[in-house]
Amino acid sequence: MRNHTPVTEFLLMGIPHTKGLENVLFVFFLAFYLLTLLGNLLILLAILTSSNLHTPMYFFLGNLSVFDIFFPSVSSPKMMFYLMGQSRTISYQGCASQIFFYHFLGCTECFLYTVMAYDRFAAICHPLRYTVIMNHRVCTIMALGTWMGSCLHASVLTFLIFKLPYCGPNEVDHFFCDISVVLPLACADTSLAQTVSFTNVGVVALTCFLLILTSYTLIIISILKISSSEGRRRAFSTCSAHLTSILLFYGPVIFIYLRPASSPWLDSVVSLLNNIVTPSLNPLIYTLRNKDVKLVLRKTLIQGVHTCGA
Repeated sequence: MRNHTPVTEFLLMGIPHTKGLENVLFVFFLAFYLLTLLGNLLILLAILTSSNLHTPMYFFLGNLSVFDIFFPSVSSPKMMFYLMGQSRTISYQGCASQIFFYHFLGCTECFLYTVMAYDRFAAICHPLRYTVIMNHRVCTIMALGTWMGSCLHASVLTFLIFKLPYCGPNEVDHFFCDISVVLPLACADTSLAQTVSFTNVGVVALTCFLLILTSYTLIIISILKISSSEGRRRAFSTCSAHLTSILLFYGPVIFIYLRPASSPWLDSVVSLLNNIVTPSLNPLIYTLRNKDVKLVLRKTLIQGVHTCGA
């Protein structure tokens, strides 16, 4: 260790097998990034300005929109800079920040989907007690617990990864810093960090998934007991957007972590879908399937046009 120089920066190798496609990829990612920011800001604006949307379901949807604004911002700006021909290097502190915020926001999404599933469970299975179960105090505690628990989760992981010495090589085989690609670069025993990070991430994802599965099992049982077909259709429609988002979130996670063999190119593509494409689709999913949000957005846009015209 005394004969090695500590690493002060890392080199992001980018997406494998995309040499010569930098301009096309830049336009593609910029379009999705701007679409993500615009769509989620509009939903957030609609929820904040409309008293009709001041309910637990839309409160958590607003939290999800905040997440969808920040999550692609962890990796997209740096990636677009080097696609423009800028330096691929990222500082030691910048790499640590990417890992922290990636896992902080990723864990937040896990917790948010779990809380939203519980909200739908309370609304459908206990409609008469819904306002008591999901009162303002409970929603606030759940939201704060989601963000603070995720911060603790990410802090532990980041501390374990960056308490290890890094003395070269410094080439990160990905388009952003993550545990799986940074940890092998450490010049010390990584077994403790690997075990804790794998267990931590695995337990959080699996626990949230099982809680969501339990909520929706009870929801489906409750819906099937509804006598009218119209009532069943309306109950299912309130859950469809949330279920679609969960599938888009857990699909890439299951694909990456349950495959027997790893492929850097395939891992990069799936990460891109999860980091950039999915956050841009959430606003479309929740507006196309939700009459209340569409109505408020239409009114907000009309008022904005009239204000600009005046």
